[in-house]
Amino acid sequence: MQMPKVHGVIRRRLLVNFRVEPALMERNLPSPFRPKLHEGHAVAGICLIRLEEIRPKRFPRLIGLSSENAAHRVAVEWEDASGPHEGVYIPRRDTGSLLTHLAGGRIFPGEHQRAAFRVQDTGDTIELQVNSADGLVQVDVAGSVAADLPATSIFRSVNEASAFFEPGVIGYSATASGRRLDGVVLKTHSWSVAPLSIERVSSSYFANERVFPGGTVSFDCALIMRNIEHEWHAGEPMYL
Repeated sequence: MQMPKVHGVIRRRLLVNFRVEPALMERNLPSPFRPKLHEGHAVAGICLIRLEEIRPKRFPRLIGLSSENAAHRVAVEWEDASGPHEGVYIPRRDTGSLLTHLAGGRIFPGEHQRAAFRVQDTGDTIELQVNSADGLVQVDVAGSVAADLPATSIFRSVNEASAFFEPGVIGYSATASGRRLDGVVLKTHSWSVAPLSIERVSSSYFANERVFPGGTVSFDCALIMRNIEHEWHAGEPMYL
């Protein structure tokens, strides 16, 4: 798959994070991945991202596309012949864009399912709901910008949380074939996160007790990023 280099603006990116029992998380990861741990916990979550002005390199902003997207993801580590790596494993991607749905896994890496997004974003507060067309994914998040992370978070500071997530630029996405993972690399021109105080949060993915039995997963914290210039590059696919 020859992906053109594309760039644009991450207008809004929410990282809604859950801590998970490590042995359980590892059983739900394909080889060669293992959970990246923090304070003895695996870290999974939902990346809820609004992209704007997305276009191939050297093309004008006027032709850029916008979309709302969601990715359920797990922070992972692995080794190969070139050495150790870290990034994210993405079992599910959803998008509100028909073009992204049609092109994902064909023109650029990452198969995306169709979903409806409802967003109310004032800058200080945000409410966001995702309902997938196949009925398998429902997400509901509401929160407001805060000064600190929750006292219950496994991260002792925003800087500590930022340092955990920033290196995870390589994403490997599950595909319908079950035999290939699509790789994509996110290169940001800057990196700045702020804590988001969550008023409510639910995810059908993490509420599925067949995958996450009671007591094995709990909400940890949420972070928000805004107005980040970025580029997407194709990564090497991984075959299972």
